[in-house]
Amino acid sequence: MEVSKGRRFYGTVTVSERGQIVIPAKARRDFDIKVGDKLLVLGDLSQGLAIAKASVIIEGLSDAMSMFKSSFEDTDPEADSE
Repeated sequence: MEVSKGRRFYGTVTVSERGQIVIPAKARRDFDIKVGDKLLVLGDLSQGLAIAKASVIIEGLSDAMSMFKSSFEDTDPEADSE
């Protein structure tokens, strides 16, 4: 079921006695989640839980750090001291 562009509702899951859930097959396909992938479980006490592939988060952080680093490399320290 498509809720709006780029957003999906995959159904409901049940938490097992061991605290496990099964991610619906369509969600696993859409997000390319494979056996052995590491997932991050993030939480906001007022908004709820979010699950993301660790590799996607790490890649995003790496890109952000590269942009941050290059912004400092582009500045001329001599120009700041004048």
